[in-house]
Amino acid sequence: MKRVVITGMGIYSCIGKNLMEVRDSLYEGKSGIILDTKRKEIGFRSGLTGWVERPQLKGRLDRRSRIGLGAPGEYAYVATEEALQNAKINMEFLEKNEVGILYGNDSTAEAVVQATDIVREKRDTMLIGSGAIFQGMNSTVTMNLSVIYKLKGINFTISGACASGSHAIGIGYLLIRSGLQDTIICGGAQEINPCAMGSFDALSAFSIREHEPAKASRPFDRDRDGLVPSGGAATVILESIQSAQKRGAPIIAEVLGYGFSSNGNHISVPDVAGPVRALEMSLREANISPLDIDYINAHATSTPVGDGNEALAIHKIFHEKNPYVTSTKSMTGHECWMAGASEVIYSVLMMQNDFIAPNINFENPDKDTALINIPNKTVYAKIDMFLSNSFGFGGTNSALIIKKILSCGRF
Repeated sequence: MKRVVITGMGIYSCIGKNLMEVRDSLYEGKSGIILDTKRKEIGFRSGLTGWVERPQLKGRLDRRSRIGLGAPGEYAYVATEEALQNAKINMEFLEKNEVGILYGNDSTAEAVVQATDIVREKRDTMLIGSGAIFQGMNSTVTMNLSVIYKLKGINFTISGACASGSHAIGIGYLLIRSGLQDTIICGGAQEINPCAMGSFDALSAFSIREHEPAKASRPFDRDRDGLVPSGGAATVILESIQSAQKRGAPIIAEVLGYGFSSNGNHISVPDVAGPVRALEMSLREANISPLDIDYINAHATSTPVGDGNEALAIHKIFHEKNPYVTSTKSMTGHECWMAGASEVIYSVLMMQNDFIAPNINFENPDKDTALINIPNKTVYAKIDMFLSNSFGFGGTNSALIIKKILSCGRF
């Protein structure tokens, strides 16, 4: 089995448009959450959201490429550009080698709604435009980026709810480890517009702490009242260590383990047993002990039941060492299909720079969250190995274990 390493990362997030901005926001405990009054005007129960600007791609991409990109594709393009540059991969390499793409994405609502509105209003499908189909498919990111970058390897979208980005990295890891691919662009993307978030709001899933947007996302806190939606895109470049060494690539970290499971239970309420199985599998795959984990980036989205059950799952396996646990969603909100990929990047940035970002807004634990070690201030700490949890609707669970490479560079 081949060793799998990360050679590049890129991020476009509500807490920063590149790795350096995001690193600084993590260190400072800076929130990217705002109150969007337009959501209130159209009937949302909660107007809270992580705010991500649409990137300006005119001059960076030709028109033919741009018209097929909706918001998730635009975010993903910017993140992937940064990741490829950091991995020292250029177009010549992409054209000459079998590079693949696996990206997490589970909906592209805005493009579908806009196309449908045009037909209903104008009664003429010819007015939809030639790019609408490519913006509206769930595979919009992989189909567009595979053409832009002339990719010749594996090419499909991972649809696993809020674990999509994590599963994309996990499947990429398995393909490279088995020798079927040498290099894969992996990641996750999430649109933030009201079209994408209305049905979540209808479930009363969102926080209504609108008077304090930066304090609304409160993972693990006793007074949490729901998640805050967010989005953007995150890309990691996975390679076999042989491929990376052959081309003299910067080796940032190593993917050691991937665990997955299904709860087989309630469609929206997470349990304890399913996540435990995913965590145990990731440790077996990495061939390590729970004592080897220095930090856990929790899935915790700031929902009453979900955070408590995750705390119980973490405590069940890691109680002997009691490693630091934080949810970066306290700053970013819940980045949904993107989260599993972005949280790997957030954690690698911490690992490279010897700190653990605070779980902001964690003021009072409840009986379950009091069982785990949650810092609410920035902690100076060496991280040699971390675990990142991602769970999603339908009971899908993913756990990734990443190890520090001593010779790695820093962002």
